[in-house]
Amino acid sequence: MPTPPETMDMTTAQDTGLLETLQHQVAVFARRAEQTRLGGVGQVRNSMDRAAYLLLNRLDKEGPMGVKALAAGMGIDSSTVTRQVAPLVDTGLVKRTSHPEDGRAVVLQLSPRGATRLEEVRSSRQELMARLTHDWEPREREQFCALLTRFNTALSEHQASHANQPGPARPS
Repeated sequence: MPTPPETMDMTTAQDTGLLETLQHQVAVFARRAEQTRLGGVGQVRNSMDRAAYLLLNRLDKEGPMGVKALAAGMGIDSSTVTRQVAPLVDTGLVKRTSHPEDGRAVVLQLSPRGATRLEEVRSSRQELMARLTHDWEPREREQFCALLTRFNTALSEHQASHANQPGPARPS
């Protein structure tokens, strides 16, 4: 059985140096990703923010759903989803409809316009990824995807496990 992360001894000089490099590279990646928003290439570059892209992508992959289900699947609060979906509805990228079984409940779904827009952005971002990794071997791309997926899963699990724990006391 693997040792729980809280009890692991990560104090060797090699591990400390590697972890320092890792945290630094993640910080640099986050800054550069935010600066460019990894928005793609051409006319579509930087044309859709991260929240909109992730919401539209989830609706495309999983189909129509309610705000609570969308929020739970994304690991964010329902009020955040409601706030982020509003401009998508206003611009016609997402449609609000009544739930087929409970007319009081709202179901969100990707509109045809939203599906077209998402595909434009998705294609542009894929082109950017191709350009950034043009000199990588296919195996390197696969390894990077696998490790990044694993890293994101670990971050998500860490966030979920610490979501209800009180944070450190803040000075008043």
